[in-house]
Amino acid sequence: MVNEPWKTDQWFTSPWNFLPEVRRGLTFPTKLQVHDVTLRDGEQQAGVEFTADDKIRIAEALAEAGVHRIEAGLPAVSPEDERAVREIARRRLGEVWAFSRCMVDDVKRAADCGVAGVVMEIPSSHHLIEQAYRWPIEKAVSLSIEATRFAHEQGLKVSFFPIDATRAGITEYLDLVGRVAKEGHVDAVGLVDTFGVLSPHAVSFFVRKTRERLGVPLETHFHMDFGLGVANTVSAVASGVEVIQTTVTGIGERAGNTPMEETLLTLLTMYGVDTGIHTERFTAISRLVMKLAGVQQPSNRPVVGERLFHVESGIIAGWVRNVGKEITEAFPYRPELVGQDEPRIVFGKGSGLDSIAYALDRYGLSATNEEMLAILTEVKSRSLERKGLLDEDEFRALVERVLSKTTSPGSR
Repeated sequence: MVNEPWKTDQWFTSPWNFLPEVRRGLTFPTKLQVHDVTLRDGEQQAGVEFTADDKIRIAEALAEAGVHRIEAGLPAVSPEDERAVREIARRRLGEVWAFSRCMVDDVKRAADCGVAGVVMEIPSSHHLIEQAYRWPIEKAVSLSIEATRFAHEQGLKVSFFPIDATRAGITEYLDLVGRVAKEGHVDAVGLVDTFGVLSPHAVSFFVRKTRERLGVPLETHFHMDFGLGVANTVSAVASGVEVIQTTVTGIGERAGNTPMEETLLTLLTMYGVDTGIHTERFTAISRLVMKLAGVQQPSNRPVVGERLFHVESGIIAGWVRNVGKEITEAFPYRPELVGQDEPRIVFGKGSGLDSIAYALDRYGLSATNEEMLAILTEVKSRSLERKGLLDEDEFRALVERVLSKTTSPGSR
């Protein structure tokens, strides 16, 4: 049996991913950590409102899956948020962080909650500081210096979070962050693409320039406005970034944040980077978060979609039937790797004779080619009429009705 990084008993990706000429120049960190921001940035998605109990349930699920760091929220938002942060920190659900504006009072609230670290935000693009905040540049810098220094004095780890870095001039961004690091305190810097506008080709530049100027650990925080969060996060990790900030199933402001499930599965199966997180819990965590958030996702959503492993196409049904246990010949990874149920043949307009044969085998029935074609014709007609799939009971009744027309009772 083949047992290569690209082909295991759990997945089958491209061997090209591991060719020396493809991997030349990639510098993965020795240890990669996941910093979950579902409870803070995820909740910023319009219409999502988590109670303190919701946040505690989600944090418990994340910790059970092995997520390394959980950003429990911004205590200054409300007493309910402060209670959630305090309780999650008390339960020690992973390494618990809080979010904070670069204000001393915010830091005090975070420290009082007993968190290990604080992510501290300030705008870094001059145009955002001047037009959105209506501040002089020096105010943003001085607030950041004061607040980061105070956080360090309180024994908190400080991840500096320069908003809108990727729409700033590189010099203005580096000068602002450099001053805060020198005159205040910075343990790590977030590479923040607030509006999801960075191209994958620019990621290594972003990483390199920040590392050269600051020499501190780096973290990613990318958004999905152009659908590039996963690619950009993977590119940053391949450039040595040590912490990635993600949300469950990509919920978050506007088009959302980089989704945890897709990013970690990509890193594991296409790059051999194992974070130690239990991927088999992905689907259950996603469904918990989506239920509590009141958010629906596409049924074919990568990794966690409800119909991701449903097969309507007759051609693919034939593949599934023929490959048997070698299911990664028909899918890139086994459903149990991400906590999904086994593949299921479903019946609709796209079904084929292989779909019918598969079902008959499962039912322990036999049919002539003419009977199978009659079943398929009726399935297609019924599905097109309702513009949807037939459920299992309806399909079974249809099969029995067609077969009963050509065979006397009890002969099968």
